[in-house]
Amino acid sequence: MTHRSFKIAPSILAADFARLGDEVKNTIAAGADWIHFDVMDNHYVPNLSFGPMICKALKPHCMTAAGLPVPLDVHLMVQPVDALAQAFADAGADLISFHPDASHHVHRSIQAIKARGCKAGLVFNPAEPLDVLDWVMDDIDLIMVMSVNPGFGGQSFIDGALRKVEAIRKRIVACGKDIRLEVDGGIKVSNIRRVADAGADTFVAGSEIFGAKDYAAVVQAMRIELSQAA
Repeated sequence: MTHRSFKIAPSILAADFARLGDEVKNTIAAGADWIHFDVMDNHYVPNLSFGPMICKALKPHCMTAAGLPVPLDVHLMVQPVDALAQAFADAGADLISFHPDASHHVHRSIQAIKARGCKAGLVFNPAEPLDVLDWVMDDIDLIMVMSVNPGFGGQSFIDGALRKVEAIRKRIVACGKDIRLEVDGGIKVSNIRRVADAGADTFVAGSEIFGAKDYAAVVQAMRIELSQAA
């Protein structure tokens, strides 16, 4: 794995909500590869964030200065899954990930997302087992490991997530499919290399980027760390 395969995905949950369009543009200008969009429903998790209308409004801002599209990475922390997944697909999401314990029929939810032309992913909470992957590896494009408990930004990284990342990387290698391995929660310049060494290739960072005065400096510092990863 080389540093060229790594993706940095700032989470706009930590952005200035009064300036979301500008915040998206600024993080892309700073070198972000994806824009991460956390959807919370005050039901599956104890918080409420963004709906499909905001996703649709931000989609035109997900472009580089050269006019190249930047993927909109939607993370659904909602229950039930299917109706909102379809709404976000229609709103312009490029990737949609959901928690398997929030869906009554995981494979059907994956199919519903892919039928709308989006890439589909599964998200695993810190204490959640990986058994469902035995049955869906051929159908998904992304696996996300939560390194915090879902529902709030600004939490500290849970070190036990590294073992889960390592276990998932082994499964991805064994299946031989191009599946991205994303980690969400507590990602900082100081720990991103450890997470990459464990096997992750995509990194969600919220407060570490949006809490800084210079977004580009943080993204560049992360890339320097990633360039030294195993």
